[in-house]
Amino acid sequence: MMTDKFIKYFKLSRPQLACAAAAPMLSLLLASCFGSRSSATGGEVTGVGGTSWAEPAPFGMVLVDRGAIAMGPSKDDSIMGIKADSKGISVDAFWMDETEITNSKYKQFVFWVRDSIIRERLADPAYGGDETFKIEEDREGNPIEPYLDWSKPIPWRNPNEDEQRAIESVYRTNPITGKRELDPTQLNYRYEIYNHTAAAQRKHRLDPRTREYNTDRPVPTEIPVISKDTAYFAEDGEVVRETITRPLTGDFDFVNTYIVNVYPDTTCWINDFDNAYNEPYTRMYFSHAGYNNYPVVGVSWEQANAFSNWRTDFLRRSLGKDNIYVEPYRLPTEAEWEYAARAGNSESPYPWEETLPYDERGCFYANFKPMDGDYTRDGHVITSQVGTFAPNDFGLYDMAGNVSEWTSTAFTESINNLTSDVNPEYRYDAAKEDPYSMKRKVVRGGSWKDVAGGIRSDLRMWEYQNEQRSYIGFRNVRSQIGFAKGTQKKRK
Repeated sequence: MMTDKFIKYFKLSRPQLACAAAAPMLSLLLASCFGSRSSATGGEVTGVGGTSWAEPAPFGMVLVDRGAIAMGPSKDDSIMGIKADSKGISVDAFWMDETEITNSKYKQFVFWVRDSIIRERLADPAYGGDETFKIEEDREGNPIEPYLDWSKPIPWRNPNEDEQRAIESVYRTNPITGKRELDPTQLNYRYEIYNHTAAAQRKHRLDPRTREYNTDRPVPTEIPVISKDTAYFAEDGEVVRETITRPLTGDFDFVNTYIVNVYPDTTCWINDFDNAYNEPYTRMYFSHAGYNNYPVVGVSWEQANAFSNWRTDFLRRSLGKDNIYVEPYRLPTEAEWEYAARAGNSESPYPWEETLPYDERGCFYANFKPMDGDYTRDGHVITSQVGTFAPNDFGLYDMAGNVSEWTSTAFTESINNLTSDVNPEYRYDAAKEDPYSMKRKVVRGGSWKDVAGGIRSDLRMWEYQNEQRSYIGFRNVRSQIGFAKGTQKKRK
């Protein structure tokens, strides 16, 4: 139906408009306004076209095709004390890291945080105030929200006095060894996440008329109350983390702010094992290049999420102004992880088809603890380099053993009753005031310190989200867009 504004423009009454609708002149006008493709398509609705595009394969990832699996143990195991508790689920396609995130990759994140702090200080008047390190205007000279210019290099060589102070400010001198080293306490990464799930809930809609579709009921008048996480730096430089509960006022109420210290806990090797000489790992595991290709450990669930956000932002910035939308990097859901680890095979509790962790020749499939006190039977004492053992049928390495892996899923004993059977996920963003028991997250896969029964792919384990362990690492996933092409080994 034509609007009153349209009728007034053509100075026609409604009866006149009805007659004029068939007039050639008006038909020509309408064709010019709304396009002339109707003649080419015979007046049929054919859809809006677009440029064909195939999502490029992300570096170091394989495509895990959509599929279904009986999630959880399918058989009782009296020896291990395992009871059958399986649930049929389906997951959509996603990209997954071939290996666990390595020390080398996580170092790139740490160094990026270091360099961002240095650039901020180089632009600070207290350190000389070089404004070229921060862009505050667009090309037309209009003020914009300032951001760092990463194209301008840090003057590592031959800095002036102010630049030297800015660079040295993120380092400290070890009082014992006298060695110059990064100051881990300063390496804080701030990021924001828009909670799409909370924002999409009908009860949180800004328009009260759309919160209730039952026309027999009046329009709700009560303002919804939301909860969001926020973080900021206090005047003394300390990080303040809070969970705010307040009436809904706008979309910004679904933006959560986090400030996370990103440096791994290198002391985890000592604190996880009493009366063990693990000092060399504390000193060298993360810092020495010899361990670059080993999985990063000592990283909490919170730090793993911070890395995932940075990795997403790092990619999107590289795409430039005409950036192509990409799904964010994230931790896998528990269901995605198990489906990927078992290569879609509901019959096997491991990433391989056999029920034992080694083949008929005695060659091990994973890095774990083969015998009492004998960690070396599989060729390693602690972690191994990623990709040392053969991949599963999906082309994924170390889905059993080496290090356990964080998932995005919150731990609860009754998870099967709380989750859907399609892309199941149970998330709970614990508030600061919540009991510690509500801050547990699911970890999967077992590690180098676990016996064979502990590295099964169908077993659920958990850890507190702020804990940093010598046997827990992570890998990222990214939801697939459409029917992107990727390399994947067919499951048997």
